[in-house]
Amino acid sequence: MSGLLKLALGIDWFSTKLSKLAGWAVLAAALISATNAVVRYGLDLSSNAWLEIQWYLFGTTVMLGAPVVLKLNEHVRVDIIYGKLRARGQVLIDLFGLIFFLLPVMGLLTWLTVPFFWNMFVTQEMSGNIGGLIRWPAGLLLPLGFGAMFLQGVAEIIKRVAVLTGDLTMTTHYEKPVQ
Repeated sequence: MSGLLKLALGIDWFSTKLSKLAGWAVLAAALISATNAVVRYGLDLSSNAWLEIQWYLFGTTVMLGAPVVLKLNEHVRVDIIYGKLRARGQVLIDLFGLIFFLLPVMGLLTWLTVPFFWNMFVTQEMSGNIGGLIRWPAGLLLPLGFGAMFLQGVAEIIKRVAVLTGDLTMTTHYEKPVQ
């Protein structure tokens, strides 16, 4: 189990590094958005490239930030009974969701988006907008993000099994959102 826990820690490290890129993407998107607004409305100048880079950066934020959200147990969940269960029950529900929902969906999406990205890359697909950007960097975010989420799911499964076997202690605290 210690080898698997080291693997899980390595995946956690990778997800954390991706989240740092996602954080910088948020900052860059905000700065570009503000600058674009000033230039567009103040100087009456515009470019589709500036709009598209904001979309790319937003995609970067979502796709590269999601794995660390799962790692931190801050993801959205349907809380019908989860919050009423003790830690062991929560771990079992987490395992069920990770194995039967997260991994199959993320695996399928990774598999489907690799050829999608590759076609964009090989053909050097460009945006249909005048002055638009090349599309493969945005296309790369799909298999990278889904693959990273798949890996983080594997790490979470390893950690949950380690909790059940007594090899790891972790908090399963989940704070139900106030509505």
